[in-house]
Amino acid sequence: MPVVLLTDAFFFALIALTAFYAFYVARRPHLQTAWRKLARDRSAMVSLTVIAFYFAVALLDSIHFRPVLETSESGEAVYSNEVVSLFDRLVSPLGERFEKTYSEPLAVHAYVKETVEEGGVRHRVYPRLEHGGAGLGDARRAAADIGWRAAAWGLAGLLSCAGLLLLLCLALAGPGRALRALRAVVCNTTGPPLRAVAITVTLIVVAIFVVAGLSHDYHVFGTDKIGEDVLYQALKSVRTGFLIGTLTTLIMLPFALVLGVCAGYFLGWVDDVIQYLYTTLNSIPGVLLVAAMVLMLQLYMDQHSEQFNDLVTRADMRLLFLCAILGITSWTGLCRLLRAETLKVKEMDYIDAARALGVARPLILLRHVLPNVMHIVIITVALDFSGLVLAEAVLSYIDIGVDPTMHSWGNMINSARLEMAREPVVWWPLLAAMVFLFGLVLCANLLADGVRNAFDPRSEWNPS
Repeated sequence: MPVVLLTDAFFFALIALTAFYAFYVARRPHLQTAWRKLARDRSAMVSLTVIAFYFAVALLDSIHFRPVLETSESGEAVYSNEVVSLFDRLVSPLGERFEKTYSEPLAVHAYVKETVEEGGVRHRVYPRLEHGGAGLGDARRAAADIGWRAAAWGLAGLLSCAGLLLLLCLALAGPGRALRALRAVVCNTTGPPLRAVAITVTLIVVAIFVVAGLSHDYHVFGTDKIGEDVLYQALKSVRTGFLIGTLTTLIMLPFALVLGVCAGYFLGWVDDVIQYLYTTLNSIPGVLLVAAMVLMLQLYMDQHSEQFNDLVTRADMRLLFLCAILGITSWTGLCRLLRAETLKVKEMDYIDAARALGVARPLILLRHVLPNVMHIVIITVALDFSGLVLAEAVLSYIDIGVDPTMHSWGNMINSARLEMAREPVVWWPLLAAMVFLFGLVLCANLLADGVRNAFDPRSEWNPS
């Protein structure tokens, strides 16, 4: 039975808006020029390739449904109360295999000693894991088995990428020019940096093959206190981080666009009211405002528990509410930039000509002002994405972020705070969260730099 959560609906709406913008760009030559300029930036295209992997994980994890438990004699299906995603089905072994407690990455023994009795004598030993290295008869063969599996699956991923690249060349260039196209990619003589993109895709696919191959018999990033696979937690957190960065933008843009353009174009009392609004909002500490709103939501959910009959709906509502709070508190910077840009655009000759011809003000704003300030919007959105992803980690660390039952990098870092203080130190949950968080934020920053260079009219950046 399909289940559409509120965050899923907003996420799909954002995808639809992106598709509409792509259709809009296809009919605007000046916008195509800027995007072609971005497509020639090597670091931006490599970063976009990595972000596409995160997006694929977030998209698969946003398709929810209730699985069928059994079928009655009348033919009616009985559905489970548990809500799962398509991503859960694809990586089902990771989320279903639990150990007793902590275990190190790729370990075959537990991280904590247990007392066992042999021949009337008690010993303190590290017990074998139930799932980690379960197929091994001798634990001493674990290193050789891991190395053999990693090499075999890595080679399979490499051959898969080579075959995929050859098929793409055949499909796009035709049988007669496939080798020439392949040589152009390898020698990096194409316009866009296809060789760098191909290398990035190859590395990602090889890593996926290796991790997937090892995950069948090992815990690649170990397990946490309750024995849950840490790699599964890190992958499930991708959706939370991605939604924080994108849904917040979706909520913030209408406020910034409408208020910023209106303040810069109409001036007078309209400008005074809007300036007073965002100046007042900026004077309130953001963390305190977020904390107050989250506590109010928590109180409402506790008093109306009948509206939130499962943990998934409750956690999803809190995530959406957090996105709304961050969106309401983060539109002021873009609003100021749009106001300043609108003040400059409204003095242009084509705006004066439109007024002289009697064009209505709403039409001037939509056809002449708004398209000429969109480069500011695109640059700001790209720059703010990484900051919003980090904001979730910080807010969850101080317990005012997403619901504790929801997987997120902030919750993982918050849990690792106590684990780093124990003896021996449990370091791998923090490492897993930092690796995935660092990868997304770094690529978002590099892509933002490329977007800024491509869309800034004053930029003289040369991709070569």
